[in-house]
Amino acid sequence: MFEGAYYSPSAQNEQDVEFVVLDEKLDEFMELVYDIIKVKENEFFRIKEFGDYLKDNSTKEFHPLLWEGKQLILTFSTDKTSAVIANTRLELLAYSLGLGGFYSLFILKADEIDHDRLMEFFPEIDKSKHMYSTFIIGYPKKRFRRTIPHNDIKVNYY
Repeated sequence: MFEGAYYSPSAQNEQDVEFVVLDEKLDEFMELVYDIIKVKENEFFRIKEFGDYLKDNSTKEFHPLLWEGKQLILTFSTDKTSAVIANTRLELLAYSLGLGGFYSLFILKADEIDHDRLMEFFPEIDKSKHMYSTFIIGYPKKRFRRTIPHNDIKVNYY
């Protein structure tokens, strides 16, 4: 998956996209994320739910942001478009290998709110890079023969 993403086009051929896979340090990272994004609890009920989960997860069936995910792939770059293109390729390759996943915009908020503090968790990554994608990945419980129905594709020709 990462090799496929490696060959993605990047802005001005910078090739500066980096990935981080979190599994062993996932809980520690998620605590940092909450500590940063909790300032938005009144704005987003999901963040409050996440904080409640961290205080006591014994009564909760699923993690409010990760659900049952056990691994998180983060994509860093100086250019948002380059990161998104690379992660999209990674996602498509994951699906072809029987994996599934989804994105978390709430985890991305940590970079938006306090980039410098977030980057302290990743000392080996250049601080000029931002976290532009958070992809929770794993094996899906259910497999579907097709995707959910989509609206008609809108294409205009001039």
